[in-house]
Amino acid sequence: MDTRAIKIWRAGVDAVGGYQATRTALAGADQQPPDQVIAVGKAAGDMARAALDHFGSLPTLVVTKDGHAEGLPADVHVIESSHPVPDSRSLAAGRALRTCVQGMKAGTNLLLLVSGGASSLAEDPVEGKTLADLQALNSRLLAEGLDITAMNIERRKISRIKGGGLLAAFAGKSARVLAISDVPGDDLSVVGSGIGAPPGTCEFDCDTRIIASNTIARDAACDAADTLGLPVIENAEALHDDLPTLARQIGTRLRDMPRGVLVLGGEPTVVLPPNPGRGGRNQALALELAREIAGIDGLTVIVGGTDGSDGPTDAAGGVVDGHTWRPEAEQALRAADSGSFLERHGALFTTGPTGTNVMDLLIAVRD
Repeated sequence: MDTRAIKIWRAGVDAVGGYQATRTALAGADQQPPDQVIAVGKAAGDMARAALDHFGSLPTLVVTKDGHAEGLPADVHVIESSHPVPDSRSLAAGRALRTCVQGMKAGTNLLLLVSGGASSLAEDPVEGKTLADLQALNSRLLAEGLDITAMNIERRKISRIKGGGLLAAFAGKSARVLAISDVPGDDLSVVGSGIGAPPGTCEFDCDTRIIASNTIARDAACDAADTLGLPVIENAEALHDDLPTLARQIGTRLRDMPRGVLVLGGEPTVVLPPNPGRGGRNQALALELAREIAGIDGLTVIVGGTDGSDGPTDAAGGVVDGHTWRPEAEQALRAADSGSFLERHGALFTTGPTGTNVMDLLIAVRD
């Protein structure tokens, strides 16, 4: 297995790290420290830490996934919550966000740091909707294989804080929104179901900016490939399709691929069977591609979620080559249990939390 694929993947992810992206966005501008910092999403911990290192101690609320808040000062209010399906902590986090924003007085300034995952991590449902309704909706959307844009449209319909709802409660002077995009097109109204989007009628100064994206990660991966002396065959956001279709399309390109590196980004969709096993879309795509390249020497493929987690697992994805596929992998794919197979065969890719979230990244290296 060619370790250069992992080096290139990590270079792409490092380029969009929440800490560095936020520090860069805040640097070089003569700006007044905000009166309140709010960070929500999988990269919220690193983004908030960067803001506090830049401005100094400030009132700060962080809502993030379990295990993603390390390194924050003790006085930061941290709420760890559930992803990809909300739980009772998600409701507590949603109420805390709305209360915090509503409590800001006239003349105050807000710094809102947003990253992917907020759709599940924080929610304040409209009247008449319960946690059970939210969980059923999220489970259904995940199982049906909808893309993230379609999923977040449905989530916004039952939320008081998504789709501009959170900032609609803001009565201060200005809100600055820095966001790490995990959606196609880098649309702020889709990132986190629009938890950082301005309301339809905005009576305060609102400045929004996407500070990290899949494009930036892919470009950095290409730079790393060049440094290693490997030509880039293709760099594209081309993973937006259902998983079996992608596996066939990419498999054909991999088998015909000359020496060099293929860099693809996006977010595949997958339809889950009842009672799925262990795994996520990246692990499943990696295993599907292992079948496509079975028997080919000198070819390594890594597929990983840039946040370091793939679906409900603690693995980022998988690393496969021409020797990974076994006949029993077919049953693992049918049962949505690709993670178990990959782990048994030393092909599971685990990074831990990366401090960012810009969809998924596929790197293929061929000698």
